Amino acid sequence: MQVAGVDEVGRGPLAGPVMAAAVVFSPTFKSRNLPGLNDSKKLSRLARERLAPRIQHYAAGVGIGRAEHHEIDALGIVEATKTAMTRAIRQLANQVDHLLVDALTLSCDGLPCRAIIHGDALCSSIAAASIVAKVARDQLMQEMDETYPGYGFAQHKGYPTEAHMAALELLGVTPIHRRSFAPVRRVLEGSHAR
Repeated sequence: MQVAGVDEVGRGPLAGPVMAAAVVFSPTFKSRNLPGLNDSKKLSRLARERLAPRIQHYAAGVGIGRAEHHEIDALGIVEATKTAMTRAIRQLANQVDHLLVDALTLSCDGLPCRAIIHGDALCSSIAAASIVAKVARDQLMQEMDETYPGYGFAQHKGYPTEAHMAALELLGVTPIHRRSFAPVRRVLEGSHAR
């Protein structure tokens, strides 16, 4: 049986997409091949960046999906997260028989699903998915930093830090900001979008 671990990153930011990854390891995979594999939030940026290509190497399949800022605004963050996860799973074609998802119950193409609280710390395929998703989203936000200079996306990745809030007040709202999120909405009500 092929089991995919699924996790997301980017539910809390004010800008950019929510991204998800789905990772399938073969039944013969040994976690010792990926020392340090853990919840992406417990790893340094450097550790995540070292592990991501190794996960790609050892995995039988990796899918990455995303839901854009406008989809988050239209669907809400939970449904947009599930959309990103479904897109990641569908990239695995027919390689999956069962889903293990960090904290969320997901309905995807009739596949059996088990939600595991703190799954990114308890299950190697969910931990791997959390790392793949985090590295992919961080790289995207690095690119957005170049597209929209002055906001600090490379540093805070769109999360509502003090520096990000100050930039929003000073520079206004970019096209990648989530307009349904209260801090962005407040800025829009008082100024013009970029």
